[in-house]
Amino acid sequence: MSDPNVTLFTKIIQREIPADIVYEDELAIAFRDISPQAPVHVLVVPKKPIPKLAEAIPDDHRVLGHLMMTVKRIADQLDLSDYRVVINNGEGAGQTVFHLHLHLLGGRSMSWPPG
Repeated sequence: MSDPNVTLFTKIIQREIPADIVYEDELAIAFRDISPQAPVHVLVVPKKPIPKLAEAIPDDHRVLGHLMMTVKRIADQLDLSDYRVVINNGEGAGQTVFHLHLHLLGGRSMSWPPG
């Protein structure tokens, strides 16, 4: 039986699967999405395997805040002044990899409502 905590993102973190990594530190890794929905589409992923936002616990507050600051750092690095940050929570919301991740989307105008 496979371990539900071992996802595609876990394998990227462990360097079992290659990715175009744009940022990494002790808590997070960020890489370009292989199916971009905007000219800039970067996934920001905690190294701790949290399946989805709804399963985060109070002790995860540090890593959750760190993910937001990492988005800001990457947006600055990529010279993005306007961008969208998306978190899908559950299948019905479009989550396909059950390892929490933030989508940083930019490089074009965004319409509303999304989806």
